[in-house]
Order: sequence, then C-alpha cells, then structure tokens
Amino acid sequence: MQQHRRQPELVEGNLPVFVFPTELIFYADDQSTHKQVLTLYNPYEFALKFKVLCTSPNKYAVVDAAGAVKPQCCVDIVIRHKDVRASHFGVIDKFRLQVSEQSQRKALGRKEVIATLLPSAKEQQHKEEEEKRIKEHLAESVFYEQTPCQPDVRNSSSGPSLLMVFLGMVCIAALMMPTLGEMESVVPLYLHLSVNQKLVAAYVLGLITMVVLRT
Repeated sequence: MQQHRRQPELVEGNLPVFVFPTELIFYADDQSTHKQVLTLYNPYEFALKFKVLCTSPNKYAVVDAAGAVKPQCCVDIVIRHKDVRASHFGVIDKFRLQVSEQSQRKALGRKEVIATLLPSAKEQQHKEEEEKRIKEHLAESVFYEQTPCQPDVRNSSSGPSLLMVFLGMVCIAALMMPTLGEMESVVPLYLHLSVNQKLVAAYVLGLITMVVLRT
C-alpha cells in the first residue's frame, strides 16, 4: 500500500518572506525614482498568495497589490509615488507583504518594507559622503592623553599682596604707639603719635581689611 507524504503543517506568521529591496527611497527631483519595483521570491515547493498593505495607501499606487507566486518563482510588484510634495519629505511609510497558501486565508508570513521620500538625490549623496568621510577620519585619528593644565599662579592667588601686609603691619604698629602727652611711656618721644595720626592709621587699616576680605 502506497503511503502519501503529508506536507508539514505551517504555523501562522512563521514563514520567512523574501523581498528585495527592503527599503524604497523616492527622490522628489528625480522622476525616474518615483516608480519602484519590489521583487517577491517564492523558494518553496508550493504556491503562495500575496497581498500588499500600506500605512499610507493614498500616497502610492500599487500595481497588482494582490496575486500569486508559483513555486520557486518570483513576481515583480510596481509601486508608484503619486503624492510628491515637500510636506512628505522625510516621512517614513511602510509596506507589508503578507503571504499565504492558495487554499487558506491565514497569513503564513509577512515582511515590511520602508518607503521614504527625500528632496534630492544629490543632497542625499553628499550627506552620505560627508558621514563616510567623518567616520573614516575618526577611525584614522590617533588620540593622546591630555596633559593637565597647571593653574595660573597670578590668577589663582587669593591671598593679600605683600604690600598690603606691610601697610597693615605699619598701621597696627602706629596704633600701638603711645599718644602725645603720655609721660609714663618708655617709648622715645619722637615715636609718640598724635590723635589725628592714629585716626589716619585706623582709617587706612580699615581700608586694607576691606580689600583683604574681598580677595
């Protein structure tokens, strides 16, 4: 008795779908790119049905949006961009190709293809060349350890200058000297200062103190 080989049951959504290319780029300034072709391959031993879905169907015209692919054959799907305008530049749309067996409705597999409208092919090429140049430059660059910068002594100095210290000491010494008219002092008479002189010394010492506190 001859036994018939049964085809293994296919799980919904797990069948690999082979589509080329996987990305569509339309250029507004190049009408030849407004028409793109997707090629769907069927490497299996059974026929497949396919259906093309889109996130923005009003922007595109799909020739043969549904059909069949024979075993180990391929089919071309023509996609035209029919709404080329500046407001659509850079917007990413998606096409989804769903495949199933001819005798069933459930989708055995799916594949998504990205579609983008760009303003200019030359501008995009220049951008890609610039990015490539930057990557090559970074790859060829040699980096060295940065030497720590020594702080500037003049700028980082926050203490009072020697002149300020000297003037402050003179003013303090003047204030410690006896006042004119004090007879019991052992300090020589020529070092006795008047009240006005001590007031001047106190005033100068106050200014010096303010300067020192601000620095």
